[in-house]
Amino acid sequence: MLRFVRIIVVFLCAVGFLFIRFRESELFYDPLICFFKGNYQVASLPEIDAVKLYLNLSLRYGVHMVLSLFILWAVFLEKGILKFAVVLYGFVFVALLIVLGYFISTYSIGQATSVFYVRRFLIQPLLILILVPAFYYYRKVND
Repeated sequence: MLRFVRIIVVFLCAVGFLFIRFRESELFYDPLICFFKGNYQVASLPEIDAVKLYLNLSLRYGVHMVLSLFILWAVFLEKGILKFAVVLYGFVFVALLIVLGYFISTYSIGQATSVFYVRRFLIQPLLILILVPAFYYYRKVND
């Protein structure tokens, strides 16, 4: 693949991440967005439609995963890296969704930090920031 095309793919994926971030309230159901903008340390959780929340979290995570996989493909051009990344994304998604469900179901005032960070990891493309340097290091060590 031409280097220029690879750079364009990475750039377009970054624009996709920004679009999702700046339009998150319009694109996805997430009552916790407003909750965390307020004085959440002393407030109880808002009314949450759990099924709708988990479906929207899943959709958002899935879109971020697809964009991240395009970035990984454009940067490394290796099927093995993509396969590992898909498995890792799947495992992290299931684990974080279970943990988030537990934290929401057992929530009491003052425990917002745990909900905030687990949710943040689900709704932001943080894994790509870990995977690109990790795979780069892996390639350098194994080449």
